[in-house]
Formats: sequence, structure tokens, C-alpha cells
Amino acid sequence: MIRLGIVDFDSSHSVEFAKRLNHKLVAEEQWVEGAQVVMGCVLPSAIAEQSRIDGFVKTFTQDLGLPLVERPEEMIGKVDGVLIEAVDGSVHLERARPFLEAGIPCYVDKPFTCSVQEARALIDLAEKKRLPLFSSSSLRYAPEVVSLQQGEQGTCRILGCDAYAPASTHPRNPGLFHYGIHGVEILFALMGPGCETVQAVSNEGVDVVTGLWKDGRVGTMRGIRAGSPGYGCTAFGEKKVVPTTVSTQFIYRELLKKIVQMFQTGKSPLDPRETLEITAFMEAALHSAAQNGEPKPLGV
Repeated sequence: MIRLGIVDFDSSHSVEFAKRLNHKLVAEEQWVEGAQVVMGCVLPSAIAEQSRIDGFVKTFTQDLGLPLVERPEEMIGKVDGVLIEAVDGSVHLERARPFLEAGIPCYVDKPFTCSVQEARALIDLAEKKRLPLFSSSSLRYAPEVVSLQQGEQGTCRILGCDAYAPASTHPRNPGLFHYGIHGVEILFALMGPGCETVQAVSNEGVDVVTGLWKDGRVGTMRGIRAGSPGYGCTAFGEKKVVPTTVSTQFIYRELLKKIVQMFQTGKSPLDPRETLEITAFMEAALHSAAQNGEPKPLGV
């Protein structure tokens, strides 16, 4: 059984992942095999209120019966892998670094980082240590998205995609980094890597980002801040156009299967270079929106 530690408790993922891995407080259909959370470490958050953190810590320690350590380094030698769960993407490099340096593979929750520079630094460190490194939104592995990705809906090759998702913002995670990343992951799951240029329009209620892929395909992501929210996409295929509403019912379970797979095999289920491109997509969108939709190259 793979032993996992959780770092940071300002996201519901800290307890929702532990419930599914440890087979407690959730229905059996949500259980994931192969790994268990054995400890956690609470660190300061510049995003979440303390009461929110305290609630997750209470569930973790009292309801799940799991211990805490005072410093992340105390986990080294006691875990086989770490889940970095800070909502604040700007701290992910510093959170993951001591574990990667110690030879411990990491899953880094979304957003991977809030800059291409820090994303490169994380990937370079993992490669130097020959360790798997994985980051993804759970929406990438929603059954509806995977079905489209695998061609089960009769689209044949996907020529374009319009994805949408809620896109609340926070100064620590600017632009799409905070929550719009869910829609960006849906877009990249269906389009694949290869985006070269981004144009973005942003106002109080919405972000609309258009990406041009190097093979001429075009994909868009609509980040919703006004009106009815939801997750979904329209896939434009060679043979069929498929509009899809994406359910969140099993997204944590499906993501955790991929996370456990990484720790079991020592290989990330998603090429870190695609994660780097996704980071560059959101960074370029931020710069484009600030300059009234001027096209911006991804530069990766």
C-alpha cells in the first residue's frame, strides 16, 4: 500500500481525496484502491479563511482519524508520495521542492503554478531527480470528457472545441489560474497540446480565450463569472458536432485513479510538457486581456 502525505488544508481536496483513498465517509462507488493517506501538514494560506481550514483539519483528524505533523520535512521517510493541496498556485514550487529534493514524487493540485518560469523550475527539478510529477484538474478525467477524447461519441478527429467552466478569480491566482483552469483542462484534453497563440477578452462577468493551434485548429474557453455556471464543451469533429454537459459526480475518483497510477508506475499519466503549455496558455491569456485582446504567443 502506497503511503501518502497531504500538504496544505485550504482546499476541500485535502479531505475529499483522503476520504476516497482511505475508504471512509463516502459511498463505496467513490473508493479508490492502491494508496492511503497516512498524515498531513497544515501550512498558512493567503487565500482561505482560517475557519475553512479549521473545518477541513477537524474532518481529517477527528472524522478520518489521521495525524498531523508540524513541518512538511517530518513526512520524509514516512511517506511514498505527497499531494500538494494549496489553493495558492504561487506557493507550489516552494511546497514541492523539499520533497522532490528528497526523492519523493509529488502530485501538485491545480493550478500547477501561476507562471511559466515556476512551472519550468518544478519540471526541471523533477527531471533532474528522475521523479514523476503530475498536475491536473479533475475535470480532465470526467467520464464525459474521456469518452469524447477516446472517440466514443463519433466525432472522429476533433477539429475544434468550445469549452466552458466557472472562472472565479483571486489576486494570488490571477486570470484563469484560480478556477478557470478547469475549463482550460477540458479544452486541452480534447484538443491536445500544440497551441501557439492566444487572444483573450475579459470583463467582470466573463473571460473568453481563443487559442490557435499550430495545425490550424482553433479552440476557445469561456470562463463564467455571471449567469448560470456549469462545466461542458462542444466538440467539433470531422464526422459530428457533440455538445456535452460535464458532471462532477465522479471527477475526484477518476483523478485519484490517475494519481495512484503515477505513484505505482513512476510515470506521470500526463506529460509535464503539456502542463507547462497549459500554464503558458493561461499566462498568455492574462497578458492578452490586459492589452485589449492583442494576440500573445505561448513561448514554450
